Amino acid sequence: MDSALDILVVAPHPDDAEISVGGTILACKQQGSKVGVIELTNGEPTPYGSPEIRMQETAAATQILELDWRDNLGLSNRSLESNLEARRKLAVVFRTQRPKVILAPYWEDVHPDHVAASHLTDAARFWSKLSKTDMAGEPYWPPQIYYFWSIHLRIHPKPSFVFDISDHIDQKMQAIRCYESQMLRGRSTEHPTILDDIQDRARYWGWSIHRAYGEPYASREEIGLQSFLPLLSQK
Repeated sequence: MDSALDILVVAPHPDDAEISVGGTILACKQQGSKVGVIELTNGEPTPYGSPEIRMQETAAATQILELDWRDNLGLSNRSLESNLEARRKLAVVFRTQRPKVILAPYWEDVHPDHVAASHLTDAARFWSKLSKTDMAGEPYWPPQIYYFWSIHLRIHPKPSFVFDISDHIDQKMQAIRCYESQMLRGRSTEHPTILDDIQDRARYWGWSIHRAYGEPYASREEIGLQSFLPLLSQK
């Protein structure tokens, strides 16, 4: 269907998409892909935020990313669960938006909402294909799912691949700075700041693939190739 998304990012909170896959979004948009983000919660309460502030910040970041679609499921922040109600809501998004690729949080983290979001995405992906249901949309199995790093726990999983975002790091950081209530207000300005950490991690992953900046992904399933040409054409 013409309205189907090429890529859908499942973000536990506003700003997770920008922090973890902002460069990938920008690169894919430049390449002509249709990209969307579904947030599971509004991320509140936080010390310096509010639902209204977070909506304004998200709107500003969305404009920078030039997203084709963005929505919020309105699930409970701090108590996100991979329960039947949440599974149904997210499955309906998959059935109606019909993404070819889902980007979801990595399954191991110290943040309970991120872990729940990962499990929820897997479950909703399965539910999305169910027939004989009153869920909106036609049955659909999103063919590919990759997991992005949103890790508070300081572990170093080995990625299945690293996406080159070298040409998009400045815009990625600009989008992240839109979330002033989370990234700037009340935080130390001494080096390294949280923004330094985000950019330095992207620099490390870029280094790992002989590029300036990158974003890592994991896959539970094997990744197939039909040609070596995309690899041979890399700089």
